[in-house]
Amino acid sequence: MKVAIIGAGMVGSAAGFALILKGIAKELVLVDIDEARARAEAEDIAHAVPFSAPAVVRHGGYAEIAGSGVVILACGVSQKPGETRLALLERNAEVFRAVVGEVMAVCPDAVLLIASNPVDIMGQITARMSGLPPGRVIGSGTILDTARFRWLLGRHLGISSNSVHAYVLGEHGDSEVLAWSNARAGSVPLTGFAAQIGSALTADVRARIDKGVRNAAYTIIEGKGATWYGIGGGLARIVGAIAGDEQAVLSVSTVEPEVLGVPDVALSLPRLVGRGGVSATLWPDLDADETEKLRASAATLKGFVDQLDL
Repeated sequence: MKVAIIGAGMVGSAAGFALILKGIAKELVLVDIDEARARAEAEDIAHAVPFSAPAVVRHGGYAEIAGSGVVILACGVSQKPGETRLALLERNAEVFRAVVGEVMAVCPDAVLLIASNPVDIMGQITARMSGLPPGRVIGSGTILDTARFRWLLGRHLGISSNSVHAYVLGEHGDSEVLAWSNARAGSVPLTGFAAQIGSALTADVRARIDKGVRNAAYTIIEGKGATWYGIGGGLARIVGAIAGDEQAVLSVSTVEPEVLGVPDVALSLPRLVGRGGVSATLWPDLDADETEKLRASAATLKGFVDQLDL
C-alpha cells in the first residue's frame, strides 16, 4: 500500500519508520512545509529498507501523494505560552483547512488517519472539512492509551501484554476511561485471573496502573520533550489493519451520531478497522461508574467542538 504522511516531525517520521520496518508500506511519501526536513527524514528511513522489506521511500509535494490508500495527518502548530486550548484548536483548524483541501484534491479515495492533538477534536474537524463518511476519517484516539494499559497490566500479572484484552475509551486525554470491568487476560476476567496467579488487583494496584496510563505522556515529555515511538507504532498498527483488510478491533476515534445522550461527537470506542476504514462500532459492556465517565468524556469533547468557529 502507498502511504503518505503530512508532517515530518517526530511523530510523522516515527510512524514512517514503523511502517517500513513492519513491511506495511510499499511506497511512503513524506510531505512537510520544511522540505529539507522531509527530505532528510525520508532518506534516513530509506536507509532502513535493506533491513526490512522492499519499499520506496521519498519526500515530495501534494502531487506526489496521489494514489495513497492512507494519508496520515501529523501536522499542526505547537501551543504558545499562555495560549488557551481553544485558541490552539482554532489555529490548528486553519492549518488543517489548507492541508485537507490539498489532500482531498489528489487523494479523494484515501482513508485519513489523524495523529495531531487534540486528536479527537482534530478528527472531527477533518471529517467536517473533508466531507468524507465518518469511517474514512480515523483519529488515533486511545490506541496508545490502550497499549499503555495493556503493558502495565501485563507487567503486573507477569504475562505478555498481547494476552491482555483491555481498552481505554473516550477522549485521548484527561477524561479518558479505563474499562476495568470488561478487561480480560486470555478468556478469563481480569480479577479472576489475577486471583488465580496470586497477583491480586487491589485498589492500590489499580490506582497505580490508572496513574501510569494517564500520566505516561507527562512523564515522557518531562524527560525528553515529546512522545513519538509509541504513537508511531500505533499509527503503523492502524495502517496495517487497513492495508490487510483485517477487520481488527482497535480503540480508535471517529464521529458518532450519539454517545450516551451526547450528539455528534468523536471519541474512542472499540471499532472494526479494515480496507475502507472503520466499518463498525462495538459498544462495550461497562459498569455504571464507567458508563457515566464515558458520558462525561463525550460531553467534554462536545463542549470544545461547539466553541469552534468552523
